[in-house]
Amino acid sequence: MRVNSRLTDDQSIRSGIEQGGSRRRHFENLLYEKYSYMIRDGVWRHKLSEDDSSIAYSDTILGVIENIVKKQFEGRAELKTYIFQIFSNKCVDLIRKNTTKKATVYQTDTISDYINLLPDDMQNAVQQMISKHETERIWQKLRVLGKKCYELVMKWNEGYSDKEVAEIMSFNSAEVVKTSRLRCLNKVREMVKND
Repeated sequence: MRVNSRLTDDQSIRSGIEQGGSRRRHFENLLYEKYSYMIRDGVWRHKLSEDDSSIAYSDTILGVIENIVKKQFEGRAELKTYIFQIFSNKCVDLIRKNTTKKATVYQTDTISDYINLLPDDMQNAVQQMISKHETERIWQKLRVLGKKCYELVMKWNEGYSDKEVAEIMSFNSAEVVKTSRLRCLNKVREMVKND
């Protein structure tokens, strides 16, 4: 009996997303919340950080929503099974990506090594200049990503909680704010690294 009610819930979520309109966002939120426990599973099973697991889960849900809208999800498996498989694949991809990055980064000399060679009074000045330059670079990259990313990180930088940002910027929940912010910051990290 419980299985049927769960299938009905999944079916109504799918239908609500497929129909679109003003209620689509409501059904997207239901889908996100219903299986959000998978984030903990990513932390436990795949040994990801909570942030990485949240990003993998958000990317999964976005992909599933897109597949539902494009009618690429045919319903041969339960929605939960479909989401779990995609989420697991995204977790494994993240593990590979993180492992590859760690294996390829071997720097023997760092800027800190050179700064330490300077006299004490100059070390502080140089570190402040580097810090200011890096901060300006990060904000510049955030502007490139768009107004929403910029505002999201700005509010966080000003000390607003995720819940407050969700209310101010009309996000659905504090979890969505956190995941969106992390995604923005990861994109900035990639952009800065690739410069």
